[in-house]
Amino acid sequence: MHVLHVVGARPNFMKVAPVHAAFRKRAGVRQSLVHTGQHYDANLSDIFFEQLQIPRPDVSLEVGSGSHAVQTAEVMIRFEKTILERKPDLVLVYGDVNSTVAATLVCAKMGTKIAHVEAGLRSYDRTMPEEINRLVTDQLADMLLIPSDEAVGNLLREGVAREKIYFVGNVMIDTLRTLLPQARMPEIPNLSDKFALVTLHRPSNVDDPATLKRILATLNTISDRLQIVFPVHPRTKARIESLGYHFEDSTRFFAIPPTGYLECLALQQRATVVITDSGGLQEETTALGVPCLTVRENTERPVTITHGTNTLVGTDMELLSYEVSQILAGHGKGGRIPPLWDGSASERIADVVLDTQAMPQRRAA
Repeated sequence: MHVLHVVGARPNFMKVAPVHAAFRKRAGVRQSLVHTGQHYDANLSDIFFEQLQIPRPDVSLEVGSGSHAVQTAEVMIRFEKTILERKPDLVLVYGDVNSTVAATLVCAKMGTKIAHVEAGLRSYDRTMPEEINRLVTDQLADMLLIPSDEAVGNLLREGVAREKIYFVGNVMIDTLRTLLPQARMPEIPNLSDKFALVTLHRPSNVDDPATLKRILATLNTISDRLQIVFPVHPRTKARIESLGYHFEDSTRFFAIPPTGYLECLALQQRATVVITDSGGLQEETTALGVPCLTVRENTERPVTITHGTNTLVGTDMELLSYEVSQILAGHGKGGRIPPLWDGSASERIADVVLDTQAMPQRRAA
C-alpha cells in the first residue's frame, strides 16, 4: 500500500511526524512525503524536519507565499502532477491550512482516496479561512480521523456518513509526549522563573492596526507584572513594523525570533501563562496543564475549554489583563486531559487505515 502525506505549514509537521513513524512499523506500506512549501521560512519549516526527525520530503512543490486563492491554486496545479506520477492508494492531509484543502480537491477530482487527520473541528466562524478549509476537506474526505468527541456531532450535522468517522485521538499530543524530554529552553538572559509566553499570527489580530496596537499596549502593561517572551512570527513582525513600532531592549519584554518546536515546548512547559491565538498551543497547554488565554472570539478546539486549561478572552484587553491577574494570584484555570490524548493516536490511525475492522470500538458511536 502506498500512503502519501501532504504537509505545508508549521502545524502539519508536528502532526505528520508520529503518523509517518507509525506507518514505518507496518509491513507492506510504502510512504511518500510531499511538502508544498506553503511555509518557506527556515525557522518555520526546515528546523521542524530536523527536530521532529521527519524524513526529507520526496517531493517539494515550493509554492511559497501568496493570497489564499493564489496559494491554493498553485498547490493544486503542482500537486496534480505528483498524483499522476506517484499514484498513491491513499493521501493523508493534516489540519486546516491551504495545502490541505488544495490537495483534497485534487484527490477528489482524480478519484484518489483521502484521509483527513484532525477532522471535524469547527469554530463556526466562516470569516476564518481555516474554517472554509475544514468544511470543504471534511465533505470530500473518505476517512475522517477525529481528535476529540465533539467532532462527531459537527460532522453528522453536516451530513457526513457515520461510517466514515473514526475517533483516534490527537496526534499533536503523540509528538508532545515523545519529544518533551528533549525540550530545551532558548537562551534568554535575565529571564526569571515566571513569565508569559505570547504568540500572535492570525489576521484578525495582526492585520487590523487598531487591534494590534491595543494588544501590544496591553502586553506592555502586563510586562510590568510578569516578564513576557514573544517569539515574533515573520508575518506579525512585518505588521508591527508597518505601525512604526519597535521593541525596545528590556528585561521585562523579550521579543525573539521564531523558535523551533523543542524550544517552544520548553517555553510552554515553564510559562506561568500562555497568551496566544494558535490552535496548536491551545492543545499543548491543555496537555501540559499550563493556563492558556486565547486572543480569539471563538475556537475550533472547545475541548481545551471544557476539559483543559484554555480560556477565551477575545480582543477584550481588560479581560486579558484581569485573567493574567487571576493567574498570578493563584486562581488560574485547572484542567484534565481529554479522552484519547494519550500519545497513541498515530498508532490508531495506522490501524484504521490498514484495517478498518482492527479497532471497531474506536468507530464513532
